[in-house]
Amino acid sequence: MKIVGKIAQRIEAKEKAYGESLYTPDLYFDRMLYAGVVYSNIPHGILKSIDITEAEKVPGVVKIATYKDVPGTNKFGVITKDMRFLIPIGEKIRFEHDSIALIAGETKEAVEEAIEKIHFEVEELPGVFTIEDAIKDEIKVNNEKTNIAFHKKIRRGNVDEIFRNADLIIEKEFETDYQEQAYLETQGVVAYYNGDVMKIYASMQCPFYVQEDVSEILNISFNKVDVIQMETGGGFGGKEDVPSYIASKAALLSYLTRRPVKLIYEREHDIKETSKRHPSKSYYKAAFKKDGTLIGLKSKTYLDMGAYSTLSPIVMYRTLTHSAGAYKVPNVYVDVYGVYTNKVPCGAFRGFGSPQVLFAIESIMDEAAEKLNMDPWDIRYKNALEVGDETSTGHKLEYSVGAKKTLENIKRLSNYDNLKKEIKEFNKSNKLKKRGLGWSHIIYGVSLGAGGQHLDASNSEVHVFPDGTINIMFGGTEIGQGAKTAISMIVSEVLGQKLEKINVLQTDTFIVQDSGPTVASRTTVFSGNAAKDAAEKIKRNIIEFLCKKFDVEEKDIKINLGIYKIKDKEYSFEEIAKMANDANVKLNESGWFKSPKLNFDMENGVGEAYITYTYSTQLSLVEVDMLTGKVEVIKMWISHDIGKAINYDGVIGQIQGGAVQGMGHAIMEEIKQVNGKIITSNFNNYVIPTIKDIPEIIPNIVEEEFPYGPFGAKGIGEPSLMSAPPSIANAVSNAIKKRISRIPITMENVISLINEK
Repeated sequence: MKIVGKIAQRIEAKEKAYGESLYTPDLYFDRMLYAGVVYSNIPHGILKSIDITEAEKVPGVVKIATYKDVPGTNKFGVITKDMRFLIPIGEKIRFEHDSIALIAGETKEAVEEAIEKIHFEVEELPGVFTIEDAIKDEIKVNNEKTNIAFHKKIRRGNVDEIFRNADLIIEKEFETDYQEQAYLETQGVVAYYNGDVMKIYASMQCPFYVQEDVSEILNISFNKVDVIQMETGGGFGGKEDVPSYIASKAALLSYLTRRPVKLIYEREHDIKETSKRHPSKSYYKAAFKKDGTLIGLKSKTYLDMGAYSTLSPIVMYRTLTHSAGAYKVPNVYVDVYGVYTNKVPCGAFRGFGSPQVLFAIESIMDEAAEKLNMDPWDIRYKNALEVGDETSTGHKLEYSVGAKKTLENIKRLSNYDNLKKEIKEFNKSNKLKKRGLGWSHIIYGVSLGAGGQHLDASNSEVHVFPDGTINIMFGGTEIGQGAKTAISMIVSEVLGQKLEKINVLQTDTFIVQDSGPTVASRTTVFSGNAAKDAAEKIKRNIIEFLCKKFDVEEKDIKINLGIYKIKDKEYSFEEIAKMANDANVKLNESGWFKSPKLNFDMENGVGEAYITYTYSTQLSLVEVDMLTGKVEVIKMWISHDIGKAINYDGVIGQIQGGAVQGMGHAIMEEIKQVNGKIITSNFNNYVIPTIKDIPEIIPNIVEEEFPYGPFGAKGIGEPSLMSAPPSIANAVSNAIKKRISRIPITMENVISLINEK
């Protein structure tokens, strides 16, 4: 490899470091208006009337829009269109930040004044605020029949017989709460309709979702909606489907005024309106042999979808397929339910429905190890997947299974046997502080999976210019994860041009084909393969030209970084590009990659769930203050099998960042609500990790190459978070000798367990 797998500077690093990168709030157009939203501010009720007359008199107010002004559909929904864009009179309000009206004004101040002067009457209704209340079905949220809107299942083997003959049965209940994505850049969009084309500039994870939704809201065709990706200050799932709601607001106002409209969310509105990680309740029952072999699993998980289903059915698919964790278990009976409540809708968040159940199964493995007098590492290693094994859905693994290597590497890197002795000695000599070690071993399905194959494809465009510089545009998006650099390195490797000569353009729906969302750790595989395909086409065109021009065979041409050696003479890539261009060689190609066909029985949840899997192991060392319940994470050892590291430094950064975000979910981040209203609506009371909270992190990479990935790559974006919460929870349980069954682990929760008789 000339550059793949090496350390490379991010191609947009200088612009970001110097503040030159353009983000959505930086945009300004002549005659631009500012937008604001009027929210319901109650979680459940019926809208009786709207009065905008006073607000229209505010100087500087240009347009106030209600449901009557929507020219197309007035509903959203990736799977089920159950979410109103603007609430009509006579319709239900279902959570506190349902949108009633939109305002466009010459200044932000005018818009804010007008918001206060819009009067609406609501008949309040009793709300549903817990999973338990939703299941009772006494009050219906978003369905006349039931609050339990979706159900997915796995039926494999004979679970009942296995439990009758098991040597050990572990039965536990688990609960997880919300997590806010906490991206630094809030949701934002600038829309401009000139009477012909609607231009949308926004912070997104899927411009194609925005294009479709704006098209439907305005009732205009796709070729009149051009969505352009801006530099994006983080997404973590929170900018997958949500930007459609924000973009449609600005787009409607621009459509009605024929002027550019900017809508940038304040943090409070962002937190109250946008999707979160699903709270969950899980009921687990697992069967083991005396030697620690996991032989059967039965589980039931409820996900709190909030007021609207958004991406929940897709999230539930991943919850389902990850419920049994990273283990070979032949008998599986899993149920996952999505329930409506009168709270903020939940959707995509890094991990996408799997952290909830991985916390449960990893706690079960620790409980079983304790009951069987086994080490937690040993029971995981015994049940870990290898080539030839089947996953919990019956997917036979034929390649790229580095699960046991990740376990072996962390045991070695942590000097585990000595570490256990050190912890034992520390705890003997300290009464007020106790230390604990916690393992986690997880699996992650790369791609949208069997349920999303219709979206699982990607387009990339590569253009070599006569001076040897290269432009790339790919269908995924750069949301801070380093996609531009990884894709550039793939093209650099194929064509032999230096990285500094490559530029990546922002994704534009008028140029690249719908490539699905930037989620599921799929960008490197899908956009990377598509870019590789385009680059290889260009390389083939160049090589054929050079063979004819110099009367040589392909084997006589050697490509190094920036240099083509033809027999004994060297030419710079710039010289090669000029020669080829002057000879009318095609130097602009389109690449395409689509998911290999997966065979999966949706009715029984059995078959090939994803195109491939990553495997991860984490060991965490924590210290617990036995008087206050405060948990400090001291050190984390983490190993990920990612197939192939394209940008080594980028992978390490992802591991570190994901682990810290996972740590936040485990011990810090808590959305507090009172009767469906969020009260932790800013970073002064929603606590996230700071640089002072970050423990020592020892990262490790296993490279079991995936034959269908670019140069063997799989992915790292989501699994980097997922190993942390169960590992930290197990470490706290180990320290206090009581089982943690709820995330986040609050100080009150720890003290309560310590004092429990």
